[in-house]
Amino acid sequence: MGDTIVAVATPWGVGGIGVVRLSGPDSLRIAGKVFFPADGERLEKLPSHIVRYGRVCDPRNGEVIDEGIVLVMRAPRSYTREDVVEVQCHGGRVAVAKVLGAMIAAGAREAGPGEFTRRAFLNGRIDLAQAEAVLGVVRAGSE
Repeated sequence: MGDTIVAVATPWGVGGIGVVRLSGPDSLRIAGKVFFPADGERLEKLPSHIVRYGRVCDPRNGEVIDEGIVLVMRAPRSYTREDVVEVQCHGGRVAVAKVLGAMIAAGAREAGPGEFTRRAFLNGRIDLAQAEAVLGVVRAGSE
């Protein structure tokens, strides 16, 4: 688990907000190549559980993709007990796909299904029963 993973954390489709989540040792460094807070602070310098507004840019050409907010959650105070960064952008398919692509271009690996929960389990954040229950909670249509 020495790599940094990324995935879209919200359902694909049209919505007001899309969330792209990173987890792993290089989350802040990778996100810092893509997200630029409006106040000029560097993501790597932000303390845990801080939100900043700014621009999302493609690291390959500097093109502005969108604007949004970033949420920094430093290990071990995150779902995976790793450094986690969430970028919240506009929820259209194009914007979310471009933000995901920018994070991959900056060095993250696209996560497989359930990989964030797997890391939470392997890092002792949740037990096996809780890990197995996550899918049920995600798919629940009623109480």
